[in-house]
Amino acid sequence: MAEEKKRTRRANGESAIYLGKDGRWHARVPMGYKDDGSPYRRHLTRPTRKELVDEVRRLEKQRDEGSARQPGKPWTVAKWLEHWVENIAKPVVSENTYDGYEVAVRVHLVPGIGRHRIDRLEPEHLESLYRRMQSAGSKAGTAHQAHRTARTALGEAVRRGHAAKNAAALAKPPRMEEDENEVEPYSVDEVQSLLLEVNKRRNSARWMLALALGLRQGETLGLRWSDVDLDNEYLKLRRNRLRPKYQHGCGEASPCGRKAGYCPDRVQVRRETKNTKSRAGRRAVPLPGPLVVMLRLHREAQAQERAAAGNLWTESEYVFTKPLGGPLSPNTDYHDWKRLLEDAGVRDGRLHDARHTAGTVLMLLGVPDRVIDQIMGWEPGGAARMRARYLHVTDPMLKEAARKIERAIWGAPENLAVDKDQDNEA
Repeated sequence: MAEEKKRTRRANGESAIYLGKDGRWHARVPMGYKDDGSPYRRHLTRPTRKELVDEVRRLEKQRDEGSARQPGKPWTVAKWLEHWVENIAKPVVSENTYDGYEVAVRVHLVPGIGRHRIDRLEPEHLESLYRRMQSAGSKAGTAHQAHRTARTALGEAVRRGHAAKNAAALAKPPRMEEDENEVEPYSVDEVQSLLLEVNKRRNSARWMLALALGLRQGETLGLRWSDVDLDNEYLKLRRNRLRPKYQHGCGEASPCGRKAGYCPDRVQVRRETKNTKSRAGRRAVPLPGPLVVMLRLHREAQAQERAAAGNLWTESEYVFTKPLGGPLSPNTDYHDWKRLLEDAGVRDGRLHDARHTAGTVLMLLGVPDRVIDQIMGWEPGGAARMRARYLHVTDPMLKEAARKIERAIWGAPENLAVDKDQDNEA
C-alpha cells in the first residue's frame, strides 16, 4: 500500500492517481489551460482504484477529442443561447436568418428549456418542449424552426467544449403533416384573372414579375432601374430588399408610448438591401414582351408621380416605390397581395405561391431544366431538389401523359376507331 501511495514525477499531460487520507482514490487530470493561461486540472475521486482509472480514461478521451467541458461555471441553456444569438450568430448570418434565430430563442427556447445546465440538457427536454409548443397552438413548422435553432446553437457549444453532446441533434422534432406545407400553384385561368385585376392597380408590373418569372419578394422590391435593360429585354438580380427595423427616436425624456415601428421619430437601424449571397441568385432574367411594355408604362407613371409630388417625393432608384417615392415595405407589399387576390376573386394563398406558379408554368411550357434553374435562381448542386419542391405536376400534365401512353400502346385515335369497327363487324 505504501508503494501505491508513493508519487513519482510524471510527464507533462499525464494524470496523477493516488490514495488519499480519506481512504478514497483521487486523480488530477490535466485538461488544458484557463483563460488566464494557468493550467487547468479536473479533480476526480472514486472508492476504488479501478473505478477511478476507468473514469480518468473516459475524461482523457473527451479531452483529446475536444468534447470535455471547459473550466469555469457551466452555462445554462438560456445564457448560452442569448450569448450565441447575439455574439456568435448575429455577426456572420444574414439579417433574416438572425431574426428567425432571435425569435426562436426569445419566444420558445429560453422560456422552455433555459433553466437547464447546458451540459445536462437531454433530448427528452427538447422533445417535451416541442409537445408543449404544439399543445399551445404552435404549428409543427414552428417547432421545427426552434429545433433547427437549438441544433445549430448547441452544435457550437459542443465545438467549444461547453457540452459533451448536442441534445438537439439527438432529439426527434415533431412530424410535419404532409398537407401543412402543401402548395397548389395557381392555374393559368387564375393567373389570367389576376392579370385583369393587376392592370387596374398601381405597380402592376410588380405582380407580373412574381407570377410570370417567379421573382422572390426581396428580389422584386430590391430592383433598381439600373438593373433593368428594357431595350435588350432582360433584368439583372443583384440584391434583396430587407424588412425594415426601427428604434425609438423620441428619447427617454418624452417617450411616445408606441412600438418602435410607430414612433413619430423612429430611426431606421437596418440597411434597406443586401447583396444576393449566392452566385445563382445573382442572375440575368429574360423579360417577355408584355412585361417590357408594362415596365415602360410603369416608368412613365412613376415619372408623373414624381412630378406631381414635387418636394414631397423621396428620391430613390427603386423600380417599385411608395406613392411619394422611397422603397416599398415588404409588409405593405404582402397586404397588397392579399387585397389583389380578394379583388380578383382568386383563392387565398401565400405570396411565395406565385413563385411555385411561375416554376410550374415554365415546366408546362417545356423550358429546359437548366434555363428554369437560371430564371429561378437555383444553385446547380441543389437544383434537382428545388425543382422537386417547386415544380408541381398539374392535371393537364397528367392528361397529356395519358394521351401519350394511349398513342404509344394503342396507336393513333383513328386506329382505335378502326379496331372498334372491326370488333363490331365480328
